[in-house]
Amino acid sequence: MQRLNALTIKQLRALQAVCQHGTISAAAEMLLLTPPAVHSQLKALEDNFGCALVIRGAGGFAPTAEGAALLAAFETAQSALVRAIHQIEALGKGLTGTVVLGVVSTAKYFAPRLVVLLREAFPDIEVVLRIGNRARILQYIEAGDLDLVIMGRPPRTPTVNARSIGDHPHVLIAPPGHRLTALDQVTADDILAEHFVVRELGSGTRILTMRFLDEIGEGREVSYTEMESNETIKQAVVAGLGVAILSAHTVHEELKSGRLAVVPAARMPIVRHWFVLHRADSPPTPAGQSVMDWIVDHPDLYLPGAGDD
Repeated sequence: MQRLNALTIKQLRALQAVCQHGTISAAAEMLLLTPPAVHSQLKALEDNFGCALVIRGAGGFAPTAEGAALLAAFETAQSALVRAIHQIEALGKGLTGTVVLGVVSTAKYFAPRLVVLLREAFPDIEVVLRIGNRARILQYIEAGDLDLVIMGRPPRTPTVNARSIGDHPHVLIAPPGHRLTALDQVTADDILAEHFVVRELGSGTRILTMRFLDEIGEGREVSYTEMESNETIKQAVVAGLGVAILSAHTVHEELKSGRLAVVPAARMPIVRHWFVLHRADSPPTPAGQSVMDWIVDHPDLYLPGAGDD
């Protein structure tokens, strides 16, 4: 270890330059040093190892076996240092790292596509996806477990910095041929007479649905069945169990295929917004900032229907 501790990059560069150029004077010119300085570095290196590292031949200086071994190690170290420098530069520019992205469960219909696009845009950034209902995502935010979050209405606490990424419409859906789809004008009484299929407590969609029904019904009770996923709600509506209010992004494919229909009711769709956010007291890393900027700039590439004519 004593020999290793005595090594300097200047000494190794002097050895490398002398062997490459064959003379001390040529090596000095390349290194922008004086010949005595190069000779001094080379002598210190040989004294450290107690052996000759170069030998003079007809073509100039060449490495001895010991010198060749040291040069090979130096070249390996140089390559590793160059890689480290590039990685440090990439970290500073936000082109590498790990970003934990939390999304509410309604966003899971476009989140996988978003992650694929992010990996294509930033191949050296690992995007870790975490999905949960609104209550669970709020717990993650409170615990500081997420770098970025995609959700609807931003929380009041903890304080966050949020940027809008696009409209988030919610629609009243029913199976094709349902009586509400045939009405010219759907009234509040028509809607309140239906049985609803709603998300579980803690879901943002559940909060929005119950708030809408309370507003149009002025406190009237509505019959409903509770389910814990958008998929089961869609299947229940298709089967005729009831109607539901869901994100238009959630039912995008079912509406296109005709398996579900939108009820043209007043005050529908309910348009909210998608946001990407982070805790105000926890600014994103350079990698996180790069991901956040890309999400804000390219909603047409991942939000369902955003790029449709």
